[in-house]
Amino acid sequence: MPVLAYIIVAVGAYLLGSLPTGFLVARARGVDIRTVGSKNMGATNVFRVLGKGPGIFVLLVDALKGFVAVALTINFYPQLSQLLPNVFTVDGLTNPPLRFGLGIAGLFSILGHNYTCWLGFKGGKGIATTGGAFLALAPIAVAVALIAWIVAFVSTRYVSVASIVAAVALPATVWFTQPNLALRLIAIALGILAIYKHKANIQRLLNGTENRFNFKKKESPT
Repeated sequence: MPVLAYIIVAVGAYLLGSLPTGFLVARARGVDIRTVGSKNMGATNVFRVLGKGPGIFVLLVDALKGFVAVALTINFYPQLSQLLPNVFTVDGLTNPPLRFGLGIAGLFSILGHNYTCWLGFKGGKGIATTGGAFLALAPIAVAVALIAWIVAFVSTRYVSVASIVAAVALPATVWFTQPNLALRLIAIALGILAIYKHKANIQRLLNGTENRFNFKKKESPT
């Protein structure tokens, strides 16, 4: 892929990822999600404030943003489309233009979600969008990270702890299952970013003030 193609992929993926799903869903219910609950625009806060249905919807759409960004990149460029049958073979996994172009798509969709240009470059924490992007890039790593998330969540009932564990498990698995160095480094960078976005949660965990997840709504929108 030429440099211009990488730039187009990055901009397109960022704009797709920047769709503020949680904010829009809550606003449709007359709620500014940035002012209630944890004040985060992610699926967890939407679940807590608005309930199961809106929370699951936001989770799925946020994950789709990452997945679609990678899928569209494959289909938009003929040179990537020609390599599509080889994506999950040794040749496909080690093809630098293919893996780097797809990695850029995943990376910028997550950056768009975390730092959306539509809301002052403030957004979510990127866990669902990262999962969606890597479902297309490295599905085995996503499966391992999901299992790690479930085990951590069931053990602690802290979404933040489960997300941090998954943020470590995913790049670790990518490192051992994906031979492409660029994709490995992107996964590590995204894992670090995800943990950084949880810095307030980490501080509350240390202070013993972090809330455990409750499957019932804690607040009712007004």
